[in-house]
Amino acid sequence: MAATRRLTQQDIAKLAGVSQATVSLVLNGAASALARIPAETRERVQTIIRNTGYVPDPIARRMAKGSNRILGVFTYEPAFPNAHADFFLPFLFGIEEEAQARGYDLLLLTGAGEGAQRKIFAEEGRLRIADGCIVLGKTFDRAELAQLMAGDYPFVAIGRREDAGGPVPFVGGDYATATGALVQQARALGHRRLAYLGPIGPAESTSDRWQGFTAALGSDLQLVLKLQDTMAADDDLLDALLASRATAAFCVELADAVRLERAAKARGLALPADLSLVALGSHIRTEGSGTRFASFSIPREEMGRQATAMLVRRVEGGIAQAVEQVLLPCEPIGGETLGPAKVH
Repeated sequence: MAATRRLTQQDIAKLAGVSQATVSLVLNGAASALARIPAETRERVQTIIRNTGYVPDPIARRMAKGSNRILGVFTYEPAFPNAHADFFLPFLFGIEEEAQARGYDLLLLTGAGEGAQRKIFAEEGRLRIADGCIVLGKTFDRAELAQLMAGDYPFVAIGRREDAGGPVPFVGGDYATATGALVQQARALGHRRLAYLGPIGPAESTSDRWQGFTAALGSDLQLVLKLQDTMAADDDLLDALLASRATAAFCVELADAVRLERAAKARGLALPADLSLVALGSHIRTEGSGTRFASFSIPREEMGRQATAMLVRRVEGGIAQAVEQVLLPCEPIGGETLGPAKVH
């Protein structure tokens, strides 16, 4: 045999004086099949494998077993640019940790598409290289989600997703409960006039926050300002808030809370003595502000870990098994921006 040629199972079979099928059983066979091979023969084959340094061809093993132990990760937005780093990186940390623990490699699928929106089923996509895929993003393409549901390809979404031709397997954060808990804190501190700044949909993560907020209002709290579009100048945004006489503002985006804090300080207003601010979700960075906002923590790493474990179960057990949908608790962050309501 040429020294530069890759050893094959046939080569090992010739050296051991057995059939190629016997070598394949020694390498890949179930315990019941191995029991039919004499112990001396098994040991002879295994010794030759060790002595020659034979490594099975991963492509051949995939063809034989239908698996190459690769999990795909698809993000609808670029995962690594600085603008998204605080959103995606914790998920990726958790995914990598769990995949490594379970003996799987990761393949980052970038897809293709027009503009910034990526497509899972783009013409140049390589989805089937991976045994299954984790899909995450701030927004999903609902048509693609329905296409995934209609197929036989194992996938798990990070973040709660509405049914798409059937229940979607996902691991998400319980934003509704966490938001409601912050409203309850505001109520206990005497706040009765609240503002809500930011979108209420269509993404499930934002609609869940809005649902949790409205459900917690009850009959004693009043929503005096609701702004879904917060693109106004910082001073204009603060003017609208002060004009509403809201004593606490709930901001869907941390960036809006930081803008209001900056504008309030410029006018000599103190937080939370003059105005309370709440951010509906934590971020790694605080957009240049050193303030610890009242908020809740999003267990991004744990979501990544549990989504990966769920995907492995679907890959190894088949997608016909019961669909799992998991919402993880988001722990409150006390912060320093939510205090007793100011009496007007």
